[in-house]
Amino acid sequence: MLSRGALGAVAAAHPAAVDAGLDAFRRGGNAVDAAIAAQASLCVVMPEACGLGGDSLCLVASPDGLVGAVNGAGAAPLVSVPGANDPGNTVTVPGIVHAWGALTRSTGRLDLAADLMLPALLASEGVAVGRSTAAAVASQRERLIAGGGNRWGLLQCTAGELWNQDALADLLKSIGFDGPDAYYRGKIAAAIGAAVQTHGGSLGERDLAEHVTPRPRPISVPWDGGRLFVQPPMSQGVLLAMAATWFEAREAPDSGDLQHLGVEAVGAAFEHRRRVRHGESLLEVELDVDPHTASHRSGPRGYLHTAGIATADAQGMVVSSLVSVFDDFGSGIFVPEGGFVLNNRAEGFGEAPNDPFPGRRPVHTLAPAMVLDANGRPMALATPGADGQIQSLLQVLLAMRYEGVDVSSAMRRPRWRSENGQVLIEEGHPATSGFSDRGHVIETIEFGDQRFGAMVAAGIDETGPWACGDERREVASGAV
Repeated sequence: MLSRGALGAVAAAHPAAVDAGLDAFRRGGNAVDAAIAAQASLCVVMPEACGLGGDSLCLVASPDGLVGAVNGAGAAPLVSVPGANDPGNTVTVPGIVHAWGALTRSTGRLDLAADLMLPALLASEGVAVGRSTAAAVASQRERLIAGGGNRWGLLQCTAGELWNQDALADLLKSIGFDGPDAYYRGKIAAAIGAAVQTHGGSLGERDLAEHVTPRPRPISVPWDGGRLFVQPPMSQGVLLAMAATWFEAREAPDSGDLQHLGVEAVGAAFEHRRRVRHGESLLEVELDVDPHTASHRSGPRGYLHTAGIATADAQGMVVSSLVSVFDDFGSGIFVPEGGFVLNNRAEGFGEAPNDPFPGRRPVHTLAPAMVLDANGRPMALATPGADGQIQSLLQVLLAMRYEGVDVSSAMRRPRWRSENGQVLIEEGHPATSGFSDRGHVIETIEFGDQRFGAMVAAGIDETGPWACGDERREVASGAV
């Protein structure tokens, strides 16, 4: 169900993030301010998925119909050291805080202190530890302790218990008043470097001080009379554009073929994942899709995480964004001076041309999307799920285009996830027998399993801003 308002609308991975975004609207902020406030709140309440030690990737549709990208992801250290298996070597420069500064300066209506005020208050007054957070702590406790987390109050909390984060609150306030330099230079930068180097890595103060937030042009392809925009490299978003381009070039498929074709198009696109840095040139690749028989490609991998935020305001600005530390609690390396853990995004490196190299950004799973319909009205779509992001987004787009359902209905439908040659299917999926008939190896999974993502959406229509959230996980939406 859509949430509609006069000022703006927010959908996010947690209700506290929705509240923060709506507060930004009430104080005169726009969709960018609401997105920053929501992202920062997620860093407070969902540290297993995101945090100040991680990244943020955004697409921003402005009221004039232009769409821009913000690549809030960092690079590998400029100087590498041996010992690739050490946790410290999995850390890339965290990009989220610098991205907030870039967004505020270029597009926000409030200042960064205003955007971060409620998230800082949330951290200082305390939040109830969520069940998913507590479960992640239980599964990652040994790794967190090894990373210095024995000093982190979270490890002493149980689900539902109030958890105060004074160090994080103080850091958020400092970033608000002093800007990103409060993070990328001085005490916190030194603490990040010390934590990484203690655990075998080389990232240091120079890497942080020289970090920049690229603003590359999004990749855009025709879609259903409008255009689909995806995050450019190093995001995997181009893989969604490749699959969408394959469908765009063909007649509408029979309803019985649609899901099979989706699986095969995704599998064919993911064969080019390591070449993501080639960007738009990949759109010229003709995907090898068998319309009748399963290919059993190894395809997408079986990991997940991340949190989504989508916002829209009455002036016509829409933001699609994702925040992440990659794996649960990222590298597991804790920075007590700031109360956060560092990412392990360097695990995204692989075969050439996505091989590790000093100063290089790895292929990134975060893939927010934006659709401009035939009337130029924007809609933001984003979901967690690592390699599942492209798949969930494609399924929602296909349902809206070929089955004529609205975005909220498309989100509620059971999903599939292609993974390592199998197709995982949420129970109740109507295409189960069709998958079997075409030779897919299927496994039925309980509806709402986190492997199927947790979509957020927001946009503008003839009545104004709207937002809606998935029924999966703790996703919520609201409007003012």
